[in-house]
Amino acid sequence: MTAEPGTQGDVRAGSLPVALDAVGGDHGAPPNVEGAVQAARAGVSVLLVGDQVRLHAELGKHAGSASLPLEVIDASDVIGMDEHATDVRSRPQASINVCTRLVKEGKASAAVSMGHSGATMASALLTLGRLKGVDRPAILTHLPARGGFTTMLDVGANADVRAAYLAQWAQLASVYLHVLEGREQPTVGLLSIGEEDHKGSALVLETHALLRALHGHGVNFHGNIEGRDIFLGTTDIVVTDGFTGNVCLKLAEGEAKVMFGWVRDALQGSLRSKLGGLMVRPALRGLADRMDPSTYGASILIGVRGLAFIGHGSADARAVKNAVLRAARAHEAGLIPRLEATFRAQTPIPQAPTPQPTP
Repeated sequence: MTAEPGTQGDVRAGSLPVALDAVGGDHGAPPNVEGAVQAARAGVSVLLVGDQVRLHAELGKHAGSASLPLEVIDASDVIGMDEHATDVRSRPQASINVCTRLVKEGKASAAVSMGHSGATMASALLTLGRLKGVDRPAILTHLPARGGFTTMLDVGANADVRAAYLAQWAQLASVYLHVLEGREQPTVGLLSIGEEDHKGSALVLETHALLRALHGHGVNFHGNIEGRDIFLGTTDIVVTDGFTGNVCLKLAEGEAKVMFGWVRDALQGSLRSKLGGLMVRPALRGLADRMDPSTYGASILIGVRGLAFIGHGSADARAVKNAVLRAARAHEAGLIPRLEATFRAQTPIPQAPTPQPTP
């Protein structure tokens, strides 16, 4: 495995800009604008979507921003973090709706938002539609693991699922890792309560049969994996329902915070431990960077007919920058055409018998 999913390099100056919901998120415009400025300095053109007065004022705080490939697109409305995702239907001037329309109209390569995740999903689905052959899009994210990172989906878009959805997500994620990370035949694991084929719920058993039938047809199926395997890096990809995936994601984030708190307390317990803390501080900083969600920027909503990325509401400028860079790389790599080609050429899934659970 590589150290972490790439976010820099592989983008061309002057290419189609990324549309950023520049007023979304817990902290509004400041981190979004700062992150956009950093991405622009790395060579990516950005459309800052939101209240133009606020955005121009924020840009004025960054020296040299006038010479960067940044453009403000006015949007008179924004869907707040405490509002309903369904509001996207009745508020066409909301910043996230403007972003996804820019993608559909071919004026932007991708839509990126650190704002309301449900609204971002709804807007992307309503405006861009689904890829042919995909029943439900999924949120794909990266989790730090031994040797690099593990790619997991779904982590929140679909709480109630069917086996066919998980099989499709395995195909989508396999193409994603091949196109963006250069992984040849990435391995797919199905999250269950045991690695044996007969372990798991009715959904897991049915999905296992479908993935086994897809093995060698665009999916390199490893078999069932358990929760511990996510962070051991047993497989490149982990597929599960959105409810379970979101619990795993939040559990990982919470445990990382608690663990670093323990380490900090331990290193401040005595003079000897404080001296030891000074010696290991550089290594701990590197570890903290690997476990910091801002390293990965944002998660892609994979399965829609366009690029849409969803970040944390609490995202800082670094997360925004990395999200924009990742979105630009996905466009330059031709991710959407590659996904479309995969589903056009896919072999029908053979109907495999579903194993029955055993006590």
